[in-house]
Amino acid sequence: VESWLLEHGAILFRGFGVSSASEFESFARAVSDELIAYGERSSPRTQVSSGVYSSTDHPADQHIRLHNEQSYTLNWPMKIMFFCEQPAQYMGRTPIADSRKVYGRLSPRLVESFAARQVMYVRNYGDGLGLPWQEVFQTASRSVVEEHCREAGIEVEWKSGDRLRTRQVRPAVRRHPATGAPLWFNHAFFFHVSSLDPAVRDSMLAVVGEEDLPFNTFYGDGSPFEEEVLGEIGAAYGAETVSFPWERGDILLLDNMLTSHGREPFVGPRKILAAMADPFMSTYPEATAKNDG
Repeated sequence: VESWLLEHGAILFRGFGVSSASEFESFARAVSDELIAYGERSSPRTQVSSGVYSSTDHPADQHIRLHNEQSYTLNWPMKIMFFCEQPAQYMGRTPIADSRKVYGRLSPRLVESFAARQVMYVRNYGDGLGLPWQEVFQTASRSVVEEHCREAGIEVEWKSGDRLRTRQVRPAVRRHPATGAPLWFNHAFFFHVSSLDPAVRDSMLAVVGEEDLPFNTFYGDGSPFEEEVLGEIGAAYGAETVSFPWERGDILLLDNMLTSHGREPFVGPRKILAAMADPFMSTYPEATAKNDG
């Protein structure tokens, strides 16, 4: 399994007779060293059992764009896996894309620019649109949040009404720790305001200014991405996207660095469970990480 995962980045297990959350948890523990809790959260999930969560609780009519889980943090899971307890009546697939191939489709000029400038993630909590900071950081203590952010190199700005804004700068390109392959590994496109469905974006901007959106991304110096840059990244993801219809009992195992994932809109009940495993610890300050690319 490990060698196939490093070669292909994704493995589909079909017909293994797994039919429940507890059996999925057993599978997840069998193919990994350590299941991990969902920390520094960016999307709502419901914990089902120890280390097993619902897939993102996101409206069924909306896309979830391709991304590598928690690439904006310093300790992301090396593995993420999904279990189909109930496929949707229509659509609801989990598209994936090879991060090596996405990297290879991007122009050298774009890659070099991002390697040098990196990505700034700006998040706002408590404005009624995204997750509250208490859920994201799993604490009600400001001091605990501040300590975590200080250790992780995240800038903290408390706003009125117990609201919070954070900024963090991370590399856009990483090398896989086992293979050394350069990877497009970031949330630059996924967290950018342009990736939202137009109706969702317009409704958000009718409530708050762009500076108060739950997520947005910029170059590491705070300057905006050019439209052509976003277009090129989106096209690279699109060209490398593959997907398949879910069947009940399927398990999709991904190397989280080698393969990004997303979600189609869907119709009818859909129940996909997720588990994250084998944490990789990066370092801060990120100046040393520029050489990862």
